[in-house]
Amino acid sequence: MKRSILLVEDDVLMREFITDYFKKEQWEVYEADNGKLALELFEQTSIDLIVLDIMMPEMDGWSVCKAIREKSDIPIIIITARTEDDDHILGFELGADEYVTKPFSPRVLVARATALMKRTEGTVGQEGDLLSYGDLLVNRRAHTVSAAGKIINLSPKEYDLLLFLIKHYGKVLPRDYILDSVWGYDYLGDLRTVDTHIKKLRAKLGDEGRAISTVIRSGYKFEMLS
Repeated sequence: MKRSILLVEDDVLMREFITDYFKKEQWEVYEADNGKLALELFEQTSIDLIVLDIMMPEMDGWSVCKAIREKSDIPIIIITARTEDDDHILGFELGADEYVTKPFSPRVLVARATALMKRTEGTVGQEGDLLSYGDLLVNRRAHTVSAAGKIINLSPKEYDLLLFLIKHYGKVLPRDYILDSVWGYDYLGDLRTVDTHIKKLRAKLGDEGRAISTVIRSGYKFEMLS
């Protein structure tokens, strides 16, 4: 099935350049040159993934990301020329799944988008489809997480983080190891990214979030409490 992307970028040449690469990989591309139009297209069109620039007219990327997250868990990749760590943290706090800093290779962007979609669609690793811990149930095939029978809406990165913690059940995982393993060795953010996502994941899991414990001066551990 052909995937669709909403590319939100006000630089015409950059937008055309990125569009060409996605179309070569058989993506259907919808384009917007400002935040207001991006929201309109999001409401009117069936989109699988959003690539979102930050500095735009009408409505900036932060506002667009926040507005979309109030309605949907669609994967969002932020692209920006800003490299400050605080901007990276803000993006993740608003619900972004990936963060790509300009200048970048369009081929790398397409590869990241494809990998993110595979995780979202649950096509990576089908072994052990049902993982059950207390009232927490993870269905890897359906890519769903539920607690006490209630579905929990996680972003792709939160889902990846939860699976990584579960995979290392009972082990203390250093924050830098989590960052490298879940976000990748080329990710430019800092360890606060891990802390922010752990906090959000615990909140979404409710009572089951207690299974994610903080080990002072060491990292985090996933283990069901007795």
